Formats: sequence, C-alpha cells, structure tokens
Amino acid sequence: MNAQEMVELCKKHTLFTWSASGKVDPLPIERTDGVYLYTPDGERILDFNSQLMSVNIGHNHPKVIAKIKAQLDKGLLYTFPASATEPRARLGHLLSEIVPGDINTFFFTLSGAESNENAIKAARQFTGRSKILARYRSYHGATNATMQLTGDPRRLANEPGMPGVIHVMDPRPYDYSFGTTEEEMTENNLRYLEEVITYEGPDTIAAMFVETVTGTNGVMPPTRGYLKGLRALLDKYGILLVCDEVMAGFGRTGKMFAFEHYDIVPDIVCMAKGLTSSYLPLGCMGVSDRIADYFRENVFWGGLTYSAHALCCATAIANIEVMLEEKLVENAAKMESVMRSEMDRLQAKHPSMKEGRALGLFGMIDVQKNSKGEYIAPYNGSHPAMDRLKKFFRDEGLFTFVRWRHFMCNPPLCITEEQLKEGFAIIDRGLDITDEAFEG
Repeated sequence: MNAQEMVELCKKHTLFTWSASGKVDPLPIERTDGVYLYTPDGERILDFNSQLMSVNIGHNHPKVIAKIKAQLDKGLLYTFPASATEPRARLGHLLSEIVPGDINTFFFTLSGAESNENAIKAARQFTGRSKILARYRSYHGATNATMQLTGDPRRLANEPGMPGVIHVMDPRPYDYSFGTTEEEMTENNLRYLEEVITYEGPDTIAAMFVETVTGTNGVMPPTRGYLKGLRALLDKYGILLVCDEVMAGFGRTGKMFAFEHYDIVPDIVCMAKGLTSSYLPLGCMGVSDRIADYFRENVFWGGLTYSAHALCCATAIANIEVMLEEKLVENAAKMESVMRSEMDRLQAKHPSMKEGRALGLFGMIDVQKNSKGEYIAPYNGSHPAMDRLKKFFRDEGLFTFVRWRHFMCNPPLCITEEQLKEGFAIIDRGLDITDEAFEG
C-alpha cells in the first residue's frame, strides 16, 4: 500500500484521536527501526518524541521481537484474568524488585488511563472516601474518570463526567505565580493546597493524583521540596499520594521512576507506555504493602477482560530486560547534559526561544513572542508561526509534537549523541521561523 492509499483509507474508515478526522494530515508509517520511522516512499524520519513518549527502548528491538515470537510459539496468549501464568508471575516479581519502596503488588491493565482509573477505585475503596485532588496542569488519560482528573482543556468537551474531582493549581501555574524562587513557590502552593483541603473536608478526600513530572502540559519538574512537602501534607490528613508515571516512568527522566529523584515513595504508582515501550498494550497500577494487605482481605472491585494478558506481560519482561542490559536509563541520564547544552545553545541564538527544560530525555522548548517573555500563543491557542514550525519539522524529517506555544524533545532512550544533535540541528533551523514572528 502506498502512502496516499494508506492515508485515504485511514481517514475514510477510522477516527483519529483529539481531531476532526476529516481535517487531519496523518503521517504514513510503513516500518520503524531504532530512533527512526520510515514512510512507504522510503523517507527516513527521526522520532524525537518516541511516538507518544512511549517507545523508550527504540523501535523494533530484535531481542523483544524474538521474545514476543517465542511467547507466541508457546501457545499461551490469553487466559482469563483469574488464572495464573508464568509471564504474570515473572512480571509481578520483576516489578517488585525494580519499583522502589514497599510497592510490591501490581494490577495489570492495558493502558495508563486504565491504570489511573483503577487507582481511583483502589483509593476510594481503601480509604472509604470519595473525593480526589488533581492539578490543572495535568493529563491522566481519556477514559471517563481520568478525563475528569485531567486539568487541561481536553477535559472541557468531556464534561460533565465523574463527580468528586477537585482541581488545584500547580506550584508553577500557566500565568499566576506562587513566588519568585522555587522554595517560595513550594511553600505558598502547599499552604494554598492545605486551605483547599480544609474547605473540602480532609475526611472526604481519598487521594491526590500528580504527574511526578508534569508531562504534555509542560515537561515541568516539581519545584524544590514540593513532593516531600506534599507527601507530608497528605500524610497529615490520611490522603493517599498517587504518582502517575505513565510518561515519566521507565527511564525517561534518567531514573527508572521519576519519584526517585525526589526521595519519596507514593502509596500508588501508575505506569504504562515505557512498561512495554508500546510494543504491545499494557498498563499497571502498583500499590504499597498496606493497600495490598487490605485487598487480600477485601474484594478489589475492579476487573478487565485483558488484565494480565500473557503475551503483553511477556513483552514487558523482555522490554525491561533490554532496558537493564543495555543501560538505557543510564543513557537517558547521560544524554541530559547533551540536550541541556543544545537547548542552551539555541536559546542564546534564537530570541523566540523562551526556555528549554530537560530531565533525562524528557524535554520541552517554549516559544515567546517578545522580550517581555510573553508566550507566542495563549493558553489553548495557536499562532501561524507555530503552524509553520510544525510543517517545517515534518518536511525536514523530524517527528515531534508542536502544541500551543511549545514543542517536545523526548526521543527514545537508546539515542546517541550524534542522533540527538541531528534533531537539534533541525530545530535550530526551524526556530528561524518563530524568530521572524518575534516582536522585539
């Protein structure tokens, strides 16, 4: 099938996410390898976003493909969720070894959204409380409940949804400021949060969900001391801390899990994406020992037909083994300095570049319209220069997400320094476009 046929049939017979499907211009992909995508016409495209921040080990890894084929040959693909299989047993044990702290028990889903969805159930059932705290600068998935946890504008078209969600501002909101230093932001934000908890009634709140590092809405690491302070505040009121590590987990930040940077362990951690590097669908909710002990004596009222799917679990094991054997977490930590250096170089050169953030290989660049630091596009808005930048990246063979006033830099963790600089060379040329729109 050529590229035109592929695109036309997909547009005719399928719906695309977050889009009016008649207006999309999908990228035709025939095959993938390493950090590259290939179109049916043979064009090579550098994957600078690991697709959806998820292909952490890189595309088409031969060891994982071999393990998938081996599992197929075993004649064990699917069994109902109440059965025990070797892949389920081995993956649960492996995760108990690599997830820090007392998180040793896991519930397997097919996506990050489902993991968060079941974390809502677990938190409510365990605490006997109903309300959930979440942040405006967050994304937790597109199922009914997780869409309401989500703070960004994608929530609005899906309202009304699950009741009981209380949204609060992050330490770094989009426009409002909690202070001029990280310490001041942390202190003021936590004081504000405690007041919200007081208003809502602490004994009504089951949990607070946070992306350990804010993902699509900023690639924003927490301010200094925030997560430790948050952990203490929630403990004070018996509120569970749920860390959504769907994007940040499995090496993306230079640690296996992002919360390892901040010397805390949540009560519940939610994972997906890098768990299998998206070779097959799999998500996971990990719970602390005290929550696991509760559900050994009490029914967990949650279930999925494909929970603990044997082929998917086997794929996750193979993926994690590659990540450990090839030291991809360490490579992400090593490549952070290269990404940081490239971002600093571009910021010094291009007046339209407001800021670049990077933790491991989790990165984002913000674009500004003037020397006052005002963003080139408003919240949930766009600008013609950003549209042109997106097209430039596509034409120059760079795949990433351009949204509102920023774009992402999240390549596979196997990327080399040379390949990383290849991507930033394209970005360098692209920022000439936004420089033209800079107002001085």
